[in-house]
Amino acid sequence: MTDNGKQQTPFRLLLAVLLSALAVGLGYAVLSLPSLAPGLSEQVALKLETSGVSNPVTAVLLNFRAYDTLLELGVLLLALLGVWSLGGIPGRCEPSPGPVLDTLSRLLVPLLILVAGYLLWVGAHAPGGAFQAGSVLGAAGVLLLLAGWRPGARFAGLPLRITLVAGLGVFVGVGVVLMLVGGRFLEYPPPFAAALILLIEAAATLSIGLTLAALFLGDRPETGARR
Repeated sequence: MTDNGKQQTPFRLLLAVLLSALAVGLGYAVLSLPSLAPGLSEQVALKLETSGVSNPVTAVLLNFRAYDTLLELGVLLLALLGVWSLGGIPGRCEPSPGPVLDTLSRLLVPLLILVAGYLLWVGAHAPGGAFQAGSVLGAAGVLLLLAGWRPGARFAGLPLRITLVAGLGVFVGVGVVLMLVGGRFLEYPPPFAAALILLIEAAATLSIGLTLAALFLGDRPETGARR
């Protein structure tokens, strides 16, 4: 065993012990959960009419516990900034996509965009919403990247950054405006709750989709020709 291997052995043992303790703790927490938990479904049902949506999941994520969703958007943006800080892979050679993938991207990308729009709209009263729509939009972006598409010079600069922070920015902006008019942060007035939730979800969908595609690209987009 080399000197470097001997130095890494205590660290590996410590890491194995910590991971084992974490696994035991998580297992104990799961096994100790009550079989019949009351939950908060009744409270959600009582306040559903004033939430602005009829889907309880969307009501929880975008109204009752909007702080969680706000932080999730922040974490996703921080993850992208972390990937960009690594600088990508130098000298990476990208193979030609071929005619099959090129044709498939031209057929599927418009369909994926329509599906994303549908999921965004239907999220108010059925399963869907910003994260589902953003994931589908991100899949469309990944398919375009696999087919060799790269953003043009106009989009790779300031417009790209504005779109990436739009979801988080609109979320925070709505909360600040509500505070300025005498309310509380992210406590929507019932008459405007539906419109505000739709505004936040629309911006979040664009940001999530673009962020996921940018994470797949793995590096900050360079200026180049658009296919």
